[in-house]
Amino acid sequence: MRILFLSRWFPFPPNNGSKLRIYNLLRYLSQNHSITLLSFYEPDEGNPDLSSASAVCQRIHTVPWKEFRPTHWRSLLGFFHPTPRWVLDTYSKEMEKMVRDCLQSQTYDVIIASQTIMAPYTRRIQGIPKILEEAEVGVFIQKARSSSLPRKIRHSLTWWKYRAYLQSLFHEFDRITVVSQEEKNYLSPLVPQKDRVVVISNGVSLKDYRSTVALPKPDTIIFTGSFRYSANHEAMAWFISQVLPLIQAQIPDVRLIITGDPAGKSIPSNPNVIQTGVVEDVREWIASAWVAIAPLQTGGGTRLKILEAMALHTPVVATTKGAEGLGAISHVHLLIADTPEDFANAVIQICQSPALREQIAHSAFEFVQNQYDWDMILPLYQQMLDEITSSKKEERG
Repeated sequence: MRILFLSRWFPFPPNNGSKLRIYNLLRYLSQNHSITLLSFYEPDEGNPDLSSASAVCQRIHTVPWKEFRPTHWRSLLGFFHPTPRWVLDTYSKEMEKMVRDCLQSQTYDVIIASQTIMAPYTRRIQGIPKILEEAEVGVFIQKARSSSLPRKIRHSLTWWKYRAYLQSLFHEFDRITVVSQEEKNYLSPLVPQKDRVVVISNGVSLKDYRSTVALPKPDTIIFTGSFRYSANHEAMAWFISQVLPLIQAQIPDVRLIITGDPAGKSIPSNPNVIQTGVVEDVREWIASAWVAIAPLQTGGGTRLKILEAMALHTPVVATTKGAEGLGAISHVHLLIADTPEDFANAVIQICQSPALREQIAHSAFEFVQNQYDWDMILPLYQQMLDEITSSKKEERG
């Protein structure tokens, strides 16, 4: 099968959650299919690593990503356009041309657009099965339910416009994948046929983690996540300002390590916080931490950062939102806490109780091994591909 794969993120190396999912999906599909990858890349990360990508994809074409500019003329005109402003401003004519050129030079059996931002590049394409991979709307709905009235009004208007836009997009896709049942519940009202929405959960490839060996350092907390995703920045601002001082009162030498692209965003000042920026291999950092945290307040999907920590035997403390969609049980697979006081106490418990730390780490690893290994999840993707391509063939007679 020949697959045209459109990606917002260039996933080599897979150094954030979105890239990690795409990387594992491409690696799996390449075992039996020929893949053409058309991808954006981050200019500030340097030129994309085409040599690594070529081991997985037969053809690779890349375009530099341009961040949303709220004051740009194209963005300002978006106030009067049915398409969301950030879609208009970030739309790339160069990517559009690459898609068109690929379709003219080769026949494809299926097109996969990874994340909603890539969906517009498939709008004029007819006669080829299309999958919208990892759609997410939960974060917009949650913001529209904000307790602050001004924020609620602003985000409700944003969601109203985005909802109409998504409804016009979704009817064009044969399947739309989401990573959790919660996300499917958010999405289903926007899709004409509910069976088009398929849950393909996030996962980890456990065989990729077995070689990571590191000695955990007591009183070391780690958070992994790019601040390009606003929910990650929001989570760290909350944790550093409201939770970390409570932990420091009991454990003065505690250290918080934050990996991932800071994206030029500031966080509250604290001498015990270390920002590494993008790291070559985040697995070693996670394995050497005493506890991993996921204090997210908003967002959708499931947290690959949690699954990675579990796969590396590093216990996790998360908010209810951070652990959403995983099915993990508090005090069995991780600790869940939502107030600053409860979150701080949960981290302190793990730091001060080696027995609790070992118990949770062991249960969490078994949980991931039994439910979230990519080797169990990704065959569902192949099944979905077979279903939609067979269906198209039957329609053509």
